Amino acid sequence: MSKLVIVESPAKAKTISKFLGKSFVVKSSFGHVRDLPKSKMGIDIEHNFEPQYINSRDKSKVIKELKDAAKKTDDILFATDEDREGEAISWHLAQVLGVDPAKAQRIAFHEITKTAVEHAIANPRALDLKMVDAQQARRILDRLVGYELSPFLWRKVAKGLSAGRVQSVAMRLTVEREREILDFKPEEYWSVEGIFENKEKINFEAKLSATPEKKLEKLDIKNKETADKIFADLVGVSYTVSAVEKKNSKRNPPPPFTTSSLQQDANNRLGFSAKQTMRLAQQLYEGVELGSQGSHGLITYMRTDAVNLSTKFLEDAKAVIDEEFGAKYSLEKPRAYTNKSKNAQEAHEAIRPTEAKRTPAIVEPFLEKNQFKLYELIWNRAMGTQMAAADVASTGANITSTNNYIFRATGQTIIFDGFLKLYPEKSKDNALPNLENGEKVNCQEIKTEQHHTEPPARYNDAALVKALEEYGVGRPSTFAPTIATIEDRGYVERDDKKRLKPREVAFVVNDLLVQHFPNIVDFSFTAQMEENFDAIARGEKQWQPVIADFYHPFKENLKIKDKEIPQKEKIPDETTEEVCEKCGKPMVIKTGRFGKFMACTGYPECKTTKNIDVVTGVKCPKCLEGDLAERRSKRGKTFYGCNKYPKCDFALWDKPTGEKCEKCGSLLTQTFKGEIKCSNKECK
Repeated sequence: MSKLVIVESPAKAKTISKFLGKSFVVKSSFGHVRDLPKSKMGIDIEHNFEPQYINSRDKSKVIKELKDAAKKTDDILFATDEDREGEAISWHLAQVLGVDPAKAQRIAFHEITKTAVEHAIANPRALDLKMVDAQQARRILDRLVGYELSPFLWRKVAKGLSAGRVQSVAMRLTVEREREILDFKPEEYWSVEGIFENKEKINFEAKLSATPEKKLEKLDIKNKETADKIFADLVGVSYTVSAVEKKNSKRNPPPPFTTSSLQQDANNRLGFSAKQTMRLAQQLYEGVELGSQGSHGLITYMRTDAVNLSTKFLEDAKAVIDEEFGAKYSLEKPRAYTNKSKNAQEAHEAIRPTEAKRTPAIVEPFLEKNQFKLYELIWNRAMGTQMAAADVASTGANITSTNNYIFRATGQTIIFDGFLKLYPEKSKDNALPNLENGEKVNCQEIKTEQHHTEPPARYNDAALVKALEEYGVGRPSTFAPTIATIEDRGYVERDDKKRLKPREVAFVVNDLLVQHFPNIVDFSFTAQMEENFDAIARGEKQWQPVIADFYHPFKENLKIKDKEIPQKEKIPDETTEEVCEKCGKPMVIKTGRFGKFMACTGYPECKTTKNIDVVTGVKCPKCLEGDLAERRSKRGKTFYGCNKYPKCDFALWDKPTGEKCEKCGSLLTQTFKGEIKCSNKECK
């Protein structure tokens, strides 16, 4: 009896095929095969918001192959990822293949290993239609907002703008942070530090913490005059150690990675964007060729908010830690963590390596550089959770002058590194020399230094993911796409530190939404919608009433605002230092239907316009001189061409990732739907 197993990606299909015998045929759907139409709303609002799905045009060949394969096999197993999106893909596949969704056989696993896949095949379950409803609710609500609100922005602000339920909240966060930065007024303050020498002739530093009158706060020394007066008081006086405190403490490892914490740590430690992290994690999950061993999934499923680990992994981790680091680094009993998210699914695990014994050193020869960095981070974090706590000795000492000024010296020493051997923290040893209460110390130098308070930093990917998670906006699968969307739509750009800087259009759109559509950008309202989706997935709510409760007031308000705001609140032109090459007048940056462009201020007499290069940071592989930049064709379609055109005519339709195909060396590109593929059409 032959069986057809359908997954959503070719890499996953390749890995799974390795574990199954000849009686199984494994095919990929390449993601969703059906969706709402692009040319119209595709939702029958009058009939309980019934979605009008169509087969995706670019999937006609895939659908035919799947139908042909289904005819030649006796059974169909739907093996897409076990989350709402994966459940919906399986549901759509069942519809396309003529399988009754109520009778469809669904198999799911959280890691692509022989044991997990065979167990899943032996224990098929029914499609979870509650999860399908939750995915549909999100898709339909986001379609309603996008297709109703975006045209409103076109009419009132500028062509080509978009609005979305989660993306607009993310945009609001970046705008509000930028306003904090712009409104920030720096304050001057001074610090006073002393370098002292103990009786063993060892130098150490201490900061002034109190004057004879009071304990000092950070901003208390406000100017040079005050600092100079303190300096004068501290010259020529004697100093004594007036208090010494020593404390030993245990430092426990952080929990294993969830989607959010992985994105944050990969950004902070490796400099990866959220989108890049998820792309690399997907590759590690779906399978990597390990030489003669074939393709293996290296990590568990990377979209999760659970922090529990399987019993088998805990047992294997202890064995590896004993062997690699010694018994003093392992635990007698496994360390467990509690899920903070009430919606975390216990069946899911945290992100971990599929095999504890598959160390980074073993897989490094088979991985690309960034794949290895991410795998090493995941392996270290997961293994670190089952290592002994670190022992840290902290020391604090007060140094008091004869005229009652007090300096504070602090230090810490790692006595036993424990989990820090694998997962070091940023803080390093800062040991103090041995100091005794009542000991006289010599002052080697007194230093005063001017400082100014600094504004809050712009959001980087890690900080924005953390903020979205804290507000309850979005879920593990949405963080990276949300950031990518506000960047791709031109609402934010990256500054020189790769942080997210909102553009002028973001301020205009955000202010309009805050004033006229407050619910769309309200943190608590958006978080409540996420709770509603979770309730639908748990079977506690029906999806149609949730949509109706949102849509009808939203639509009514939209009608009112369309009449209230007759004038276009156009985005102001941005000045530039460039002049028109034809008439010599200044050029300005305008926003049109297809984004930003440069135009001559002499219009309509001079109609000179010029494209603005949105550089991708990827070198042109043809001329090796230019950079690939985002461009628009005459029909408005985005493509990526060399900015040395017409000298170099290299161009791609899909966005280059910056990485190269491991087989042919051509650039890898990412399609609109997120699929990574080689730009060389002859390479498979």
